[in-house]
Amino acid sequence: MRTFPPYRSQVVAEIPVTTRAEREQALAAAGYNAFNLPANKVSIDLLTDSGTGAVSTAQEAAAAAADRSYAGSDSFYRFRDALRDLTGYPHLLPVHQGRAAERVLFSSVLESGRISVSNTHFDTTRANVELLGAEAIDLPCAEFGDLDSLEPFKGNIDLDALERLLSGPDGARVGQVLLTITNNGGGGQPVSMANLAAAAKLARAHGVPVFLDAARFAENAWLVIQREAGYADKTPREVAREAFGLVDGCVASLKKDGIAPMGAFIGLTAPDFAQRCETNLIATEGFRTYGGLAAHDLDRVAKGLQEVVDPHYLAARAGEAARLARQANEAGVDIVQPPGIHALYLNAGRLLPHLTASRFPGHSLACELYLAGGIRCVELGSLYLGTLDEQNELITPAPFELVRMALPRRVYTQGHYDYVAEILGDIAKNPEQVPGYRIVEAPKILRHFNLRMAPVH
Repeated sequence: MRTFPPYRSQVVAEIPVTTRAEREQALAAAGYNAFNLPANKVSIDLLTDSGTGAVSTAQEAAAAAADRSYAGSDSFYRFRDALRDLTGYPHLLPVHQGRAAERVLFSSVLESGRISVSNTHFDTTRANVELLGAEAIDLPCAEFGDLDSLEPFKGNIDLDALERLLSGPDGARVGQVLLTITNNGGGGQPVSMANLAAAAKLARAHGVPVFLDAARFAENAWLVIQREAGYADKTPREVAREAFGLVDGCVASLKKDGIAPMGAFIGLTAPDFAQRCETNLIATEGFRTYGGLAAHDLDRVAKGLQEVVDPHYLAARAGEAARLARQANEAGVDIVQPPGIHALYLNAGRLLPHLTASRFPGHSLACELYLAGGIRCVELGSLYLGTLDEQNELITPAPFELVRMALPRRVYTQGHYDYVAEILGDIAKNPEQVPGYRIVEAPKILRHFNLRMAPVH
């Protein structure tokens, strides 16, 4: 059979339909920050794929039968068994979401003055490192520097740079190597199994633990099967199990490839790390058999972990992203190539050359997508990654000006994505009409969540 989404809709939710005037008013009231927009003013929400997927009838049936016992519930054991079968880790702790899992694990392996090394730390990951007084260093592979390149694994860590760091004067300060699969901050690109194995070998030779940020483990596994020699006959579950087995543990938001509204976990091989994490978890999140999660969340995740490694589902999801990527290109909008799965990354700097980095072309394109079509997405450029002075003026721009359009799992139909492509095409016909933006106010940490902007005409 030809590839098609292996599911159908049984319950639907109404999508808000708004006028341009209503959107202009809503965006101005939000301080031109998409995070401040009320959801009832957003028509197509591509802000994130975290916790936004559609749950299945099987997940809801499992949730209805959840066991709410405080300690040792049946729901926990179903959760644990699903993860143990997938990862092989002997120590598994439920946590309410990914950033909480990061906080618990990092506080067990890092301290002030230590270094966390990654292919790319994403926003809350970096914040959790820096809040401990540690330093977050990104070592993305050189291939990612060419956004148009079709290199298959541009999410890899730079192995030569990693070896130089570990062998150099700061090597003793490195507390962890964290590999994000897929590399969200690096354009949603996958990490190869060869790169993962080599990075783990390097780190272990220097006595440094290696962890995965495995929020999109299934999508990374699917891209490995499609792109890496020797894996074409493997199943997504087999590839994922191999990846988990190469490292010392992981943190993972299950709001992505767990296809659940809430949930995360910490998985570890070493009992000493596990004991430290468990103590922290009980003190700050909840008992070790629920970790801040309701019983129905544990059961939804246990079922979602089975559904996400279905090759028919993954083939349909990857095809959905690839088709939208082609439509964006045909509309005159370049993206980071090759397309990943969980998101498309639009090259706003190339589309809007009349805007300098100090006028934040990525943010400008994101605002225009909302104003033109009610489409919410997020900038990944100088607003997110650039260095600002005390007056919130840009000092050091980001290397690229991108917009991330994240694709929720099992939510939108092809008709919705056709609409997104049409809006992109309309913007691309007259890109010079898109205004730039300036920062009105911004916090020092995680500024993109709370800042306020104003257009510059």
